[in-house]
Amino acid sequence: MNAPFSLPMVRGACPHDCPDTCALLTEVQDGRAVKVHGNPAHPLTAGVLCTKVARYTERVYHPERLQQPLRRAGPKGSGQFVAVSWDEALDDIAQRLGEIARRDPQAIVPYSYAGTMGQVQGEAMASRFFARLGASFLDRTICSNAGKVGLSYTHGAPVGMPVETFAASRLIWIWGSNAIASHLHFWRLAQQAKRAGAKLVCIDPRRTETADKCDQHVALRPGTDAALALGIAQQLIVNDWLDHDYLAAHTEGLDALRARALQWPPHRVAQVCGIDAQVVRDMAYDYAHTKPAGIRVNYGMQRARGGGNAMRAVFALPSLVGAWRHEGGGALLSNSGWFTRKAAADLPGLLKKSLGTRAPRVINMSTIADDLLAPASPAFGPSIQALVVYNSNPVAVAPDSSRVVKGFAREDLFTVVLEQFQTDTADYADYVLPATTQLEHWDIHASYGHTDIVLNQPAIAPQGQAWPNTQVFRALAARMGFDEPCFARDDQALCRDAFDLDDDQWAQLLEQGFYRLPVPAAPFAHGGFFTPSGKAALSNPHMASQGLDPTPDYVQPAEALGSAAYPLAMISPPARNFLNSTFVNVRSLRDIEGEPVLEIHPRDAAERGIEDGDEVAVFNHRGTYHCAARVTTRARPGVVHGLGVWWRKLGRRGTNVNEVVGTGLTDMGAAPLFYDVAVQVAKVS
Repeated sequence: MNAPFSLPMVRGACPHDCPDTCALLTEVQDGRAVKVHGNPAHPLTAGVLCTKVARYTERVYHPERLQQPLRRAGPKGSGQFVAVSWDEALDDIAQRLGEIARRDPQAIVPYSYAGTMGQVQGEAMASRFFARLGASFLDRTICSNAGKVGLSYTHGAPVGMPVETFAASRLIWIWGSNAIASHLHFWRLAQQAKRAGAKLVCIDPRRTETADKCDQHVALRPGTDAALALGIAQQLIVNDWLDHDYLAAHTEGLDALRARALQWPPHRVAQVCGIDAQVVRDMAYDYAHTKPAGIRVNYGMQRARGGGNAMRAVFALPSLVGAWRHEGGGALLSNSGWFTRKAAADLPGLLKKSLGTRAPRVINMSTIADDLLAPASPAFGPSIQALVVYNSNPVAVAPDSSRVVKGFAREDLFTVVLEQFQTDTADYADYVLPATTQLEHWDIHASYGHTDIVLNQPAIAPQGQAWPNTQVFRALAARMGFDEPCFARDDQALCRDAFDLDDDQWAQLLEQGFYRLPVPAAPFAHGGFFTPSGKAALSNPHMASQGLDPTPDYVQPAEALGSAAYPLAMISPPARNFLNSTFVNVRSLRDIEGEPVLEIHPRDAAERGIEDGDEVAVFNHRGTYHCAARVTTRARPGVVHGLGVWWRKLGRRGTNVNEVVGTGLTDMGAAPLFYDVAVQVAKVS
């Protein structure tokens, strides 16, 4: 290995919910991880890590790291536990899950998301265990589902331009993304393009750190992105700034999109979005006359009621001007659709053994507050009697968190949590099982921001008695008498199982740490979209059978336009040094953030007698959370920003921003409305 390091290095992958999926090198001395670096041989990572992951050893060796199984010894939520052995914990868990399963296995619900993005420690063994058990199926919608579904209706899959080609763009729209904080290596490419003369435009309700560094900031109202995209399309159409040859050869549904877009002249867009009409005209002109033009879309846009439609409207734009013809042209939300994951061939058989011909009940993770409090009924099925949580912290991150707490506090709910720390959710567990970190287990990763497979090899032994998730579910399977061969697969075999890899590709992963998929620099220059026709579906007639409008439209936000009682729109973007609720307990990162804050425009603050640093109550009909006011022009008038996601017990008065977020869902993808919330704000005396 030609790297300027003096200590032995182990190749790995960043496990966190970020589009960069960095390749890592961990320095190891005497069995201890000394430092985590970016792998300089990985073209995207280029040896550079974000502030969070550069401090990963602080997480691994954190003094509050869980290192032995715990059983609850006090009221739920009190955090009172006693240490027990693995055998004692697993025997009791298996017995109690078995008793519930004999009555109705659908009363058992797994709850997990992206605490690790790994294919192995995520769902490889867990999905098999819960299928064999016959548990309810969890619909994992909480982050990105509206956007992915919307994009898939247009492109056939979540696919877009390779991220590295943004270096060749001459116009880059960064739409709904604070790339400096959430897509560091794309930002490096955007800066490279800017130095070569590219214009950077940030489209975001908040004046983010990224907006500060762009040539232009378009501060539209939350939830109005589809209106802006349709207005740009209207200008492209009426001025005939279209690539007619590309549209004829590689798209379908143009006439329907044309009719929809013509309803959105600049003055109407200006009224809805709260921007100047000339901005719409100028954006359309630049987009039509600058080649190549790339759009980097992130998931902020799709966290409002019309999020799926907004994504479809934005992704129609590159086809209108033929941007896909050029390297550096097109758009990117997610490239996860380029990866060929091997389907677990044994899952149908496992489900058949447990449920026969029945399909598993589906629980939407975004409505867990409702579902935990729902009684048994013919429509809902059995009440939830057991919850197994891994790779997630729902008490902190799920919408309507006061009702999530109420559900988790049920004495008749049996809850098992696999965790590295005593999170808000772990406080409500009956058993907490210590989990390994990324430096302590095997895993393999796809990415949604680039097109490399990245392998993670363990650098150190597990701390204390921590186990990988896979080991926990194997042990539970054995205790419950599940003897199918899949439960004997070790973690290296599961890494091989995850993707359709031949021996040479696997050897390259072991030797190099990553393997690049052969995706063309201009993947849709000649069509070849993943739709049945191979064409981009500017209007998709198949959506009508699902009760959806085939043509992208503006869907009015559920709440973000405000009301007399709750006049302020609220979005809750992540604090720069946290990732969802991960890293909140790392002292050095929490010290940088300081405390939970609400960004509020000076005009809105003055109307309420609020000064910078005051404690404020942010409230609506769902609840109240408390934080410090940050009076700043990062917020536009009428919009406030509750930076998240803090652990509740580390926030003021035991609350966080999700107190005021509801369980309503998006137009498609059944995803939550984190950025579509109406609130009032008051100074706390």
